[in-house]
Amino acid sequence: MKVSILIPVYNERNVLAEVLERVAAAPLPAGCEREMIVIDDGSTDGTADVLERFAGNPAIRSLRSAQNHGKGYAIRMGIEHASGEIILIQDGDLEYDPREYAKLLRPLLDGRAEIVYGSRFLGGARGMRFANWLANKVLTLAANVLYRARITDEATAYKAFRSDILRNLPLECRRFEFCPEVTAKVRRLGYRIVETPISYNPRGVVDGKKIRWHDGVVALWTLIKWRFLPVRRSGDCC
Repeated sequence: MKVSILIPVYNERNVLAEVLERVAAAPLPAGCEREMIVIDDGSTDGTADVLERFAGNPAIRSLRSAQNHGKGYAIRMGIEHASGEIILIQDGDLEYDPREYAKLLRPLLDGRAEIVYGSRFLGGARGMRFANWLANKVLTLAANVLYRARITDEATAYKAFRSDILRNLPLECRRFEFCPEVTAKVRRLGYRIVETPISYNPRGVVDGKKIRWHDGVVALWTLIKWRFLPVRRSGDCC
């Protein structure tokens, strides 16, 4: 079973090498192999130079956008190039711990889930700023009310999917609205989301965190919008 780990990055020169080393060394369940796909979303800080140092690693593939489009765009690019049966999203920073991949993958491998979210709140979510905590709670409440998602962490970056689900999902996201769009659409299509507790090491703006308050507004609007617009699998007849 191949696991395609998508790593969208933008101006992460200072931490990217450590992220890639952690992802490459992270234990996977028996019978799994990894494919790391790093999508450089138009970085201007020397991130591309860091990626060059890993060019000899056959397990790491690098994609590059000529300009910065956003995390959602980068993930969509990665999905197009992923060859694994499972796709796992990994942020290009140090907020999430790759050593916890088995928690995300085991329900998929056992056939107990098709989609798994790593919940920071089931894991404690220690150190999260109140504003971020509140925004996450609002988005999760909206997902549960609008889609009966029955989850505790809608905006978690750690999400794992059976790859055929993502490939057949007509995503339009460009920035941070990947999370609400994918949550809305998989629920509209009847998929169940299973959660597993994960740890979390939050960083601030000075450390390179890029999401801002207005991204939360866009995320909430995305959840509301896709509750009413038609959602079809790619290739479905109109």
